[in-house]
Amino acid sequence: MSALPPDPSEQTPMTAADLSDETPALETKTPAPWVNWWQEVKSLSLLILAVLAFHSFVAKPFYIPSESMMPVLLTGDRLVVSKFPYGWSYVSPSFHPLPFLKGRLFGRLPERGDIVIVSPQNRREDYIKRVIGLPGDIIEVRGGQVVLNGVAVKQKPLKPLRLPVDANAPCSPMQFPGARVSGVDGKDYCELPVRQEILPNGKTYLTIDMGPSALDWYGPVRVPANHVFLMGDNRDNSADSRAPLEENGLGGPVPWEAIGGRAEFITFSLDGDTTWNPLSWVRSLRSDRAGNSLRPASVTAPE
Repeated sequence: MSALPPDPSEQTPMTAADLSDETPALETKTPAPWVNWWQEVKSLSLLILAVLAFHSFVAKPFYIPSESMMPVLLTGDRLVVSKFPYGWSYVSPSFHPLPFLKGRLFGRLPERGDIVIVSPQNRREDYIKRVIGLPGDIIEVRGGQVVLNGVAVKQKPLKPLRLPVDANAPCSPMQFPGARVSGVDGKDYCELPVRQEILPNGKTYLTIDMGPSALDWYGPVRVPANHVFLMGDNRDNSADSRAPLEENGLGGPVPWEAIGGRAEFITFSLDGDTTWNPLSWVRSLRSDRAGNSLRPASVTAPE
């Protein structure tokens, strides 16, 4: 007996959902977002300009590459230099792109004792020195003693200063003969003769003088208008206003236009023993130097 065909009235009608299940879905691709490269370049350029403007006119980092400002500054110190205390000049922009231009915008002379960065007339690099003489001063150095307007600047000998020996402060026997000693902790130190120098305005700081040197005699020289006389605190090893340009010195008093800013404080310092290993960067930190102010202390001005 053959099977009867199904009754059409008994079949379940097909719904739209059933139809969608049986029909392959069409894939829709989201278009890739369009990049406005011009806008990206413009934003990046504005960011770079903002950084350069801050670097040029507000503050910039500075690295100490030499020992000319020991003991207050050591090779490996990183510090902040403010660009606005004396106004702005041709050396203010980053990388010193401008030729010498006379005058300063909102210019003000440094004070005696300030630590400043300066660009020598014959090169595009920064030195860091201390302001000793101002316009009109007569500067002379006699046997390592600074004489300012005919009066010897007061100096007070102190007990020797011991600085740890490291890769950035090796206590070279050429510069500091006989200064390397061993401490009770078994570490090596550089034992340096220091003096407290007190300027007429009461600003005071430490200097190093290892003995007779060619820089112990200078002048007398009158500081011209709108010029300053600069010296390093490491008096026997500083290419400053006492040294001629041919010997990489400053060649006498420098125009105030060459002053690029004032040193403010040390951010951090490294002893020079870093390697590719990031852990060595932490071990290399001289933790006792971070945050040290570079503004000279004040005492009662000497009579």
